[in-house]
Amino acid sequence: MNKLKTSGGLIAFRRKILGFKFKKLAAPVLYALGRNPKVYSLLLLQVFAGGAALYFMRPQAAPVEVLNDINGDLVTLYRVVQNHLEEFVRQFKWAISSRQVFEWQKMTRPETLTDIQRAARFFYLQHHAFAGKVSGQSFGTATTAPAINLLRIEENLSAAWQRLSGTYVENLSWLDCAERYDRAHTFHYMDPPYWQTAGYGVDFHLRTTSAWRFAALQGKVMVSINDHPDIRRVFEGFHFETIDIRYSTSNQRQGKAEVSGELVVMNWEPAALGGLF
Repeated sequence: MNKLKTSGGLIAFRRKILGFKFKKLAAPVLYALGRNPKVYSLLLLQVFAGGAALYFMRPQAAPVEVLNDINGDLVTLYRVVQNHLEEFVRQFKWAISSRQVFEWQKMTRPETLTDIQRAARFFYLQHHAFAGKVSGQSFGTATTAPAINLLRIEENLSAAWQRLSGTYVENLSWLDCAERYDRAHTFHYMDPPYWQTAGYGVDFHLRTTSAWRFAALQGKVMVSINDHPDIRRVFEGFHFETIDIRYSTSNQRQGKAEVSGELVVMNWEPAALGGLF
């Protein structure tokens, strides 16, 4: 097991792996898989897409990309942005960032809405909820940054729409999706909800995350999750990297960020690609 020491922390680590090493067919990972890059392409699969921050951070798309999340509202949002961007943006005409509007949106039953209205409701709640939680939400504010600029939604989402074009968007369980798209040229990036944390919709059940399930996958797997003895026990035998990262979602009034350990689990040895950095 290694401990990564980098000024960029986890984001720099993820960007290095997902943003650069896998950006072209001639990437080192293809040679590490023993495939001819002129014949085989790389499939990048994220079975816990969530906000897909790393997907949107990539400077260049992978040849084939799949976003998956079990949260139906999230997948609806992605599909609406793909296919009905202009009507989606129209939902926010004259909208404001308001605690009362936030509470009204929370009380609205999503099953009574159209897909576009449902996507707009989800978008509004997520952009105004403290810590981006999807359950047990409370209105989030900050004293050092302004509220989301709802007038720029079209500008921001137009870029997202262009990025999503050509991407497969799934609404499956993580295991079903992983098995469906698993090939020797697949890179599985998994960023599940943290173990023993609440407020992010669907828990990550370790009982369904046995090591043999990962060992059975043909492609390369990378899992980033909080460093916990239970996690280490489940993934015993796999390669570990650890990173110290800072979080600031607990108590903003203290003005301090908590330092926590992030565990990166792989079913392959980084040395096979010439190291992570």
